[in-house]
Amino acid sequence: MTSVQPGSPASPPQPEASRPQVSPQDGFSWRRFLVMGGIIVLLAAGAVVMWWATGYRLGPRATIIGVSAAILPVPFLVAAFLWLGRYNPKPAKYLVFCFGWGACVATSVALGVNTLGGYLYSKVDWPWAPPQGQTWADLFTATTVAPVIEESMKALGPLLIFWFRRRHFTGMVDALLYCGLSAVGFAMVENILYLGRGYAEGSHSGGVAGGAMLVTITFVGRILFSAFAHPLFTSMTAIGLGFSRRRARRRAARWLLPIAMLLVAMLLHASWNLLASMGAAVYFSGYLSVMMPIFFSAVGGALWVRASEARLAVAVLADYVDAGWFSPPEIAALATYRRRTSARRWARRVAGDAGIKAMRDYQHLATQLALLRDANRRGVSHPDDGARAQALLEAIVACREVFANADPAMPRAMWDGRYYQIQFPDGSVRQVNPPAAPVMPMPIIVAPAPPPPPPPGVPWSPRPY
Repeated sequence: MTSVQPGSPASPPQPEASRPQVSPQDGFSWRRFLVMGGIIVLLAAGAVVMWWATGYRLGPRATIIGVSAAILPVPFLVAAFLWLGRYNPKPAKYLVFCFGWGACVATSVALGVNTLGGYLYSKVDWPWAPPQGQTWADLFTATTVAPVIEESMKALGPLLIFWFRRRHFTGMVDALLYCGLSAVGFAMVENILYLGRGYAEGSHSGGVAGGAMLVTITFVGRILFSAFAHPLFTSMTAIGLGFSRRRARRRAARWLLPIAMLLVAMLLHASWNLLASMGAAVYFSGYLSVMMPIFFSAVGGALWVRASEARLAVAVLADYVDAGWFSPPEIAALATYRRRTSARRWARRVAGDAGIKAMRDYQHLATQLALLRDANRRGVSHPDDGARAQALLEAIVACREVFANADPAMPRAMWDGRYYQIQFPDGSVRQVNPPAAPVMPMPIIVAPAPPPPPPPGVPWSPRPY
């Protein structure tokens, strides 16, 4: 393989095929083939089951009404999760997989298990009277069966990515993104069932007006007031997976953290269902005093984690500045999304569409490198981390060559790890100290230099060549 020199002069935009591949695909693997085949079969089977549960059992009119009402919050929820992960965007196929898993597989399995649980509970001769308007079978199914099977199945899709595509599961934000999309898909199909069933039952006794009224009541309760419920529950599992990926050094902790937080998700889900079964007064009291504080705490935590991902790039990649892989303005440009947007505008101005694409890829790769480096420094390392980091650096260099020194209004400059080497109009190259506050944008290429020594306990250190 031809090595890419970090200090090579800027070159014209390379064709996509000639850029270094960050994660080259391996050859044919029976294990991968069987896993992918099994997932496709599960998704297809889940889709068939949910088609039967909606289109066949409810009828076409109830299904259309349920679908029309249930999909209303979905674009907003999906957009919120994509916005949360925009610092480190994921391949679309994994996002679609998680949403499809929640909508097809998780819902179909949960429907079968909940139905079985309700049937078994109905066979028990309870010695006391149930709450008004309910049966003990419904109450115990909602509080003991549904939380366990639904939270387990919603989490299983993201867990498959955690196991088999670990390089696309880099930390807490990724966990929230994958688990959130799985929960949104699950909630959408569940709402289709409830809304369609509401219309069917209401129209049976009160005609179209009765069906519309029951659909409206169900819509207000399940979507306007609690559209966040399933994503909130599953976010507890996401916290466990995120900590396991980035912070758990011991093997036992990597297993116990997700399991513990999955139990928290089940407990939160069961509490919500119990509140909904205790009457309107108890429900709204618990909604305002318990669930809303938990919801706003979760939103605040997610925003803090998202912002910390940008701060992490500034802190962790400082080692690479000293090594000559990055210049100070490049690190400063990663600190906030506003600065990243500014850098993309600059790249478009100096290098056109190829420049903005290269800048977007550059920022994505730099964020991945920061997350990988941080996890390694925490002691959460894997055997292929060194090769992965080197591949990321090579791809970063290739992206930089598209826009570095492409601005004709800027002098040619190079960063050597300590100083700027700037070429003046007379042709001389002079050494200039970096400013205290790095400036934007970043039209500087970097010179090759030896990497910094690794921190204690870190087994790898990328080596430019």
